[in-house]
Amino acid sequence: MDYNHIFAGKVETLREEGRYRVFAPLERICGNFPRAIYTSPTGNRKEVTVWCSNDYLGMGQNRTVLDAMHNALDLYGSGAGGTRNISGTHKLHVDLETSLADLHNKESALVFSSGYVANEGALSTLLKLLGNAIVFSDAMNHASMIHGMKSSGVEKRVFRHNDLEHLEELLKAEDPNRPKIIAFESVYSMEGDIAPIEQICELADKYNCFTYLDEVHAVGLYGPRGGGVAEERGLLDRIDMIEGTFGKAYGLMGGFITGKTATVDAVRSYASGFIFTTSLPPAVLAGALASVEYLKTSQIERMRAKRNAANLKSLLDQNRLPYMQGESHIVPLIIGDATCCKMVTDILLDHHNIYVQPINYPTVPRGAERMRLTATAAHSQQDIENFVNILRDLYSANHIYNFKRA
Repeated sequence: MDYNHIFAGKVETLREEGRYRVFAPLERICGNFPRAIYTSPTGNRKEVTVWCSNDYLGMGQNRTVLDAMHNALDLYGSGAGGTRNISGTHKLHVDLETSLADLHNKESALVFSSGYVANEGALSTLLKLLGNAIVFSDAMNHASMIHGMKSSGVEKRVFRHNDLEHLEELLKAEDPNRPKIIAFESVYSMEGDIAPIEQICELADKYNCFTYLDEVHAVGLYGPRGGGVAEERGLLDRIDMIEGTFGKAYGLMGGFITGKTATVDAVRSYASGFIFTTSLPPAVLAGALASVEYLKTSQIERMRAKRNAANLKSLLDQNRLPYMQGESHIVPLIIGDATCCKMVTDILLDHHNIYVQPINYPTVPRGAERMRLTATAAHSQQDIENFVNILRDLYSANHIYNFKRA
């Protein structure tokens, strides 16, 4: 049997469907974000403007963060030296987890190697430990949450995206004495919308459910101290467990959970993805701590990011470009065809020095292919105006309006 031929055929199928993913090598220019140096497959190098970064606030190049990382590297060296349980817990872990618990007004916090591992580990562990539980999952939940639910082996009920009536219908149908977790996100990264958190919490109270909220696209950016949408809406005390990441608005890498001490300790003690993973190195921990503490007080970056997102949406509206009308800073610009989506992003990169990654199935449904745009705190008004003008011309020249609109 020719195994390599089988695998090559599967990859070729992706190419034929226009879904083959190509990595773009980018060298971010320190002090000049959102600019980066792109190296083409032929080895040519040029400066591009990035329009799909998750570094929403530009904290990946914030001097306070960089200084903390340099200092930690000089003091402690490069690696963690082991798992958290075996020599890999640093005082910086303790300090960072204390800061995160304070951020969300929770008793305890736990740091993971990534947001994906945090979601998979926390959800799978909590559901297994509850026994005979049911999890109620928003239809648009992230793959890491779905992975955690699947790993737990418990029954799952999927409610239509942000549909409170459907969620209550599903809750009503179950035994009131069975343990239940409602798992949902605050900001949905591919839709650009925000969950009705307060109403979901009301249903959780009514049907005695545990609430698990993924705030990865919101922490740092929403709330007076960067605690996320739950903080912004005064709902931190209504959520049992909050999950977040350092890989987006905080500008680094890693994930975390916050909640009551016993609940967090249960995850720490039982989650395989936490127990058997080498812990984050001191420099990353120091940078994350500096970023979290900095954004607890600085409002400048949040104000710029929100202003730029509003300006981008306003110009898209003026030019009748079909984006999904969500409340958040994320702007999904609909194209509706995988091949066309790849073509447009290639033209942007090759001819206009603009980098946007096409978003295709299975990340989004077929026929809903899109560009996921993020106007960060570092983009200028001129960046925004130039980008929208180019998009307007591309949509018109390539008849993209013929495809599915938001």
